[in-house]
Amino acid sequence: MEATVNWNAYDVEEMVRGDRDYLWHHIKPHKLFQNGEQMIIVEGKGLIVKDIRGREYLDATSGGVWSVMVGHGRESVAKVVYDQLVKLGYYAGSVGNIPTIKFAAKLVELLPRLNKVYFSNSGSEANEKAFKIVRQLSHMDADRQGKYKILYRDRDYHGTTIGTLSATGQHERKQDFGPFAEGFVEFPHACCYRCPFDLAYPDCDIKCARCVEDVILKEGPETVGGCIVEPITAGGGIIPPVKEYYPILQAICRKYGVYLIMDEVVCGFGRTGKFWGHAQYDVDPEIVTMAKGLASSYMPLSATVVKDAIYDKFLCDPASEDQRMNYFRDISTYGGCAGATAAALESTRIIEEENLVENSRVVGAYFLDQLNGLADLPMVGDVRGVGLFAGLEFVKDKTTKEPISEGDMGRIMGLVAQEGVLVGKTTSSLPGNNTIMNFAPALVATRSDIDRIVGAVKNALEKY
Repeated sequence: MEATVNWNAYDVEEMVRGDRDYLWHHIKPHKLFQNGEQMIIVEGKGLIVKDIRGREYLDATSGGVWSVMVGHGRESVAKVVYDQLVKLGYYAGSVGNIPTIKFAAKLVELLPRLNKVYFSNSGSEANEKAFKIVRQLSHMDADRQGKYKILYRDRDYHGTTIGTLSATGQHERKQDFGPFAEGFVEFPHACCYRCPFDLAYPDCDIKCARCVEDVILKEGPETVGGCIVEPITAGGGIIPPVKEYYPILQAICRKYGVYLIMDEVVCGFGRTGKFWGHAQYDVDPEIVTMAKGLASSYMPLSATVVKDAIYDKFLCDPASEDQRMNYFRDISTYGGCAGATAAALESTRIIEEENLVENSRVVGAYFLDQLNGLADLPMVGDVRGVGLFAGLEFVKDKTTKEPISEGDMGRIMGLVAQEGVLVGKTTSSLPGNNTIMNFAPALVATRSDIDRIVGAVKNALEKY
């Protein structure tokens, strides 16, 4: 019998000191570590989380980064992971294992026009794989020679590595991390509230999509191989493009032989009220990337899924000197974690059997309706979203749309937390416009949960 240690036992004050002395928190000003006690979350069930001091909060962010789709504390997910780990925890992705094969088959079922799945560890890594596919084919495929450039959209976010930051349209996220990788080209965002062309829908000819052709022609169609977008811009402000947007963008991409890459890291697995964010639109991408909700963040996992037409380009004869290097020469150590794909299988089962995508659609519509009830408040400039994914943009003046200050935004966030609800916001992303409060509760959210979230925001704004 193996000896076990109870890692859940702790002394409160020791943990508070350890948090201050040892942890380097993500995307947070470090002075806060020295000047105040940081929140330490110790348990969660459904949408409710509890901190180390015993305070309970309704988590309107699915774990802070929109990823715990089935809610906290799912024993069945923990059990299947345990069962898999004691049988086989890991073997490199150069071979198969049972849950990985089963989950790949499930993804192909859910994405019937894409048939090959490459597993890795994070959304950043999934997008890097997509970029590497485009880049490798620009060298080895005669039909795509020189097509190495990748277009990306302003305000979209695609990851934290140097490569994915190179394709990220959030300029504060990129600040001080350059120089960036060459060959990544930005095009304008699709936010109607702050139209980059000062036009108004529907009398705009969807210029935010049509301008992509101008960008391709400027760069040279022979050099552009990919275009990556979030179906709905997430951290850049919760921006659902208008319905005509993606058919226009796809037609342009196909005209010039540009692979359309859909970054479903945030939007996938029911967040928008359909299983995939891009299913909200008439669009058929060549590559789809995903993470976050893939295993509801009970385990780290991501995937890059492609059409056979792309996979087949990497089929080569290893005995041929000319072809022996023409396979996808890439590896992800943690893409071989069997426990992660076991968690993904169980999380996806829960989503399907509990009809959580439909719940996201129905409760999400109610959510947006309730948020629209705040639109008359002086600081609410815009309300937008789809499914259980929504944002409020705050302004000083509704006519000029001048954003409130980040200090004001921070104080409003604090007031909402005092109401016992944790919401999110744009953070160090958009210069002068980090003033969008965002919501992405777990897909198990009920109308009463929504009432509590909206009530907390309303109370905070009225107190401010």
